[in-house]
Amino acid sequence: MANLTSTSGFLLLEFSPVRELQVLHFFLFLALYLIIIMGNLLIIVVIVLDHRLHIPMYFFLMNLAISDIGSVSVTLPKSMFNLLMNSTHISYFECVSQIFFFLVFECFDFTILIIMAHDRYVAICNPLQYELIMNEGACVQMTTIAWIASILYSGLHTAGTFSMNFCSNIVDQFFCEIPKLMKLSCSDLYLVEVGFLVFSYIIALGCFIFIIKTYVRIFTTVLKIPSKQGQHKALSTCLPHLLVVSLYLFSATFVYATPHSNISPDLDLVFAVIYTILPSLLNPFIYSLRNKEIQTALQKLLTLKHLYGTVPRFVLQR
Repeated sequence: MANLTSTSGFLLLEFSPVRELQVLHFFLFLALYLIIIMGNLLIIVVIVLDHRLHIPMYFFLMNLAISDIGSVSVTLPKSMFNLLMNSTHISYFECVSQIFFFLVFECFDFTILIIMAHDRYVAICNPLQYELIMNEGACVQMTTIAWIASILYSGLHTAGTFSMNFCSNIVDQFFCEIPKLMKLSCSDLYLVEVGFLVFSYIIALGCFIFIIKTYVRIFTTVLKIPSKQGQHKALSTCLPHLLVVSLYLFSATFVYATPHSNISPDLDLVFAVIYTILPSLLNPFIYSLRNKEIQTALQKLLTLKHLYGTVPRFVLQR
């Protein structure tokens, strides 16, 4: 079986052998997918059309929304297609593509969240230097570096994963996932990917410590603000971001950094659905429902005021 996966592909884990439940899962995934796409697209459109939102915080939020759309589009459509066709098959090329693009978007999500933490730190702890530090060129440069680093990181992991020979083509997950593919390896090359993962854990731990230290400094500064209104405004922009970071880190840690030998396949499947779908689903609600600026911009968009003018070019305001 070692060389057959390149021609026969892989067999993914099915949600249920019962046809009625497969159809139910299809419509559930379809509803979640449409909500995620529409919610994140709405954020992108609102930020692009409203010139008052052309500031670094919303520029980064727009990139996060783009990444969330890409992340769910890598896994959910193929899963929905298999549910509809009563199939579990995924081709070798599709599996490689899933691994590569999923890691690109997930790595970028994590990186942009770190950048957003730095942005909030500068805005709250060093407001007089904010326009100088977080200027348009710096924001574009940081975002570009985040995309490039994510692509290189994903390429490294993808190459390491598919350099292995597989003794089986049965993947215990509803999409191609590196830990599950490593379990199928029948060569010592899987140790190379283990090394990549250990290195990734170390980097992620360092980034997590950086985020924690950043928010400790932010909250220390916020508590010194004499105005309660000022404290509330500062916390309203930081707490949603901290919630998203925590959700992302804890869900990813469960999947990639905890042993799964004692976890039932059904529970493992549930947590995989949570960490692949929930962050992208919650981001639009977390950032928009409690954000008055986005709410105001959304109301203007819904009243079609922007349809009578030209679409402005996205330029970060200084």
